[in-house]
Amino acid sequence: MSSNKMIQRNVNEEVQDAEVISSIDYRDAEIVGDGGLLSQSNNGESPPSSSAIRTSIIFRVLHFVAASTNWVFGFCSMIVSLAVLATIPILQFLSLGYLLEASGRIARTGRIRDGFIGIDRFARVGSIVLGTTLALMPVWFVSSLTNSSIIINGPSQESRFMGSVFVLTSLAAVGHIVWAWFRGGRLRSFFWPAPIRLIKQLKRGGWVAEARDATCEFVEGLRLPYFFMLGIRGFAGALVWLFVPVTLLAIGTIDAQPIGGLIGFVGSLATAFVVLHLPFVQARFAINNDMSEFFRLSGVRSDFRRAPVAFWMALFCTLLFALPLYLLKAELIPREAAWLPSLVFVVFMYPSRLITGWAISRAQRRDTPRHVVFRWSSRLAAMPVVAFYVGFVFFTQYVSWYGRWSLYEQHAFLLPVPFLGM
Repeated sequence: MSSNKMIQRNVNEEVQDAEVISSIDYRDAEIVGDGGLLSQSNNGESPPSSSAIRTSIIFRVLHFVAASTNWVFGFCSMIVSLAVLATIPILQFLSLGYLLEASGRIARTGRIRDGFIGIDRFARVGSIVLGTTLALMPVWFVSSLTNSSIIINGPSQESRFMGSVFVLTSLAAVGHIVWAWFRGGRLRSFFWPAPIRLIKQLKRGGWVAEARDATCEFVEGLRLPYFFMLGIRGFAGALVWLFVPVTLLAIGTIDAQPIGGLIGFVGSLATAFVVLHLPFVQARFAINNDMSEFFRLSGVRSDFRRAPVAFWMALFCTLLFALPLYLLKAELIPREAAWLPSLVFVVFMYPSRLITGWAISRAQRRDTPRHVVFRWSSRLAAMPVVAFYVGFVFFTQYVSWYGRWSLYEQHAFLLPVPFLGM
């Protein structure tokens, strides 16, 4: 009897064990099938389906395309904005300050991408300008029709009707522009008015304070006072370096006597010395916004010994990219079209600032000087580059609109436009 009970007990235990085994969660099990090894997730969820994976990949690709398009648009807006600012007196220093800051950031971090400052904000500014322009096009079109109606029909009923249409179109365009600005000024905001959101916003109220706070936050993020002061300080330091050599160079063209030629020759040598050091002096100044860097040649020479080839590349690009704008000074450029040569300046000089910052960062990451062969070969290779640049700048005074005064317009180190003519 007891043996039967024991057998029954063992059977019950085996059944219980079987039930436990059958109820085990297979989350940690690995199933090998025809397609390979499939392992379920630890939380019991099945692997995502192929359609979900394809949808995720599509969204990632679309997000990448949208982000890339926004970055390219912001970069183009940055180039145009710097070119326009460079043609406006006083505000010119914002453009120079931005270029110096880009060089300084790369010199601090060693990353080229750090030189593209505020691309998202420039994209927003560009979308606001472009969207506003597109929104005003119907107003300009109706205005043209109204003027034509007045010229053809005089003070008639048709002219008054077109005047009323012009007023209504203008009010609608202004309202649409203000509402698009309030929603952030993105380009899509100018194409879709979002009427339901407008109604909710009008019912809720407080939109004036909200718009004011958002505008102040956006303007503060631009750091305009910092770039302005950096541009002024960078301009002043470069002018201290350039004024005496360029003046000697200009004096040498006034007097054709031997003394004048000697003064011009001394000015050429002094200008060559300045051109050889000034790009790197400005980049070192921009690292910490320290004016004493303009008078610390030992730092530049020490950096050169640690990265001579990089310094030669930066010098070559800086001087080469500065040459095209000299060719645009043969004729007096109207003020309203001054942004065109300035655009050429930004396109050519912005990369040179980035490369100069990269050369400084490359030198500061090394502790020991490079081999003497690299140092002297870079020095020798820099001599013809600097000599050609100084000779080219000297002869441009004979084709420039401002004559010898154009020698002071060293746009590679100062402002991108002929500021004497402003």
